[in-house]
Amino acid sequence: MTILLVLLALLGLAALYQAAVVLALRRGWRNPRVPHRRDPTALGLAFETVRIPTAGGKTLHGWWIPSGVAGAPCLVLAHGWGRNVERMLPWIEMLHPQGFDLLAFDARHHGASDEDGYATMLKFSEDVCAAVDYAVGVRGAPGREVGVLGLSVGGSAAIHAAAHEPRIAAVATVGAFADPSDPRATIGRHWWVLAPGLPLAFRLVERRIGFRFRDVAPEKVIGNARARFLLIHGTDDVVVRVSNARRLAAAGGAAVETWIIPGRGHSDPHRERGMATKLTAFFRNPS
Repeated sequence: MTILLVLLALLGLAALYQAAVVLALRRGWRNPRVPHRRDPTALGLAFETVRIPTAGGKTLHGWWIPSGVAGAPCLVLAHGWGRNVERMLPWIEMLHPQGFDLLAFDARHHGASDEDGYATMLKFSEDVCAAVDYAVGVRGAPGREVGVLGLSVGGSAAIHAAAHEPRIAAVATVGAFADPSDPRATIGRHWWVLAPGLPLAFRLVERRIGFRFRDVAPEKVIGNARARFLLIHGTDDVVVRVSNARRLAAAGGAAVETWIIPGRGHSDPHRERGMATKLTAFFRNPS
């Protein structure tokens, strides 16, 4: 009888732990909607607020920031999880003087864009494709000159988008993860606390969102893209470890260039000296 009670108690504790892991995932992946506080006028730049049609009949809030140069190449800028288009202002300040037309947007469930059930990397990817379609179809950007700069999950989504959208000619990522099913990349440094309950929790989440994480992993699809890639990653990134860049590079082969920056973390690579020169050369040089 005592052994049975102990077993029942252990099963009860295991069930409570599993429920806590599922709840933690749901809370952790429920991105906050952060309002904008600044826009390109803070940089002295003229811009237009736009609405971009995306999947599911929803629309995205975005900024169109023209270079003023006829036939300028166009870059689509994608922020990371829980952020908004304001996060791209340092990159806008860096890239606009280089003669690029820029289109920055809020992904669904972020900033001033529409909600649509829940946020996922796949929805980020759909939104990147929608922004490219808007740049080409509405703004007349030549398809061969459309590039994407994505931060964190925005970078991972840009890789996935490039595997499905042939008009994306070049993708630069900053702190992108290789596989959303890897808890070290998508949960963070304390992933091990949840580790025993993650396999079942991930399966439940996958059933809800309708796809397997591994099926949409950037690592799995990067080799299918016609685009060129520049993977930027800081050695001190504790959110998405630098090993993710190496895995993506191995999967992408000759189309991939990496720039591993000593001492940089997840959110500060834009401060690296030479970043504007590196990105400009990458996006303007087709070789």
